[in-house]
Amino acid sequence: MLSIFRNLMKKTDGATAIEYTLIAALIAVAAITAMTTVGTTVKNVLSNVAVNMGG
Repeated sequence: MLSIFRNLMKKTDGATAIEYTLIAALIAVAAITAMTTVGTTVKNVLSNVAVNMGG
């Protein structure tokens, strides 16, 4: 995935490369936030299942 961004940055001028980098950073932050939220929810569900099974 990094190679794709590197190729985009090589083929464009400086301002566009910075814009692509900012967009990629925002997508990464959104993905990390979403994965953290989903991970916390899954953890809570599995903990509830373990408690209800007597484990």
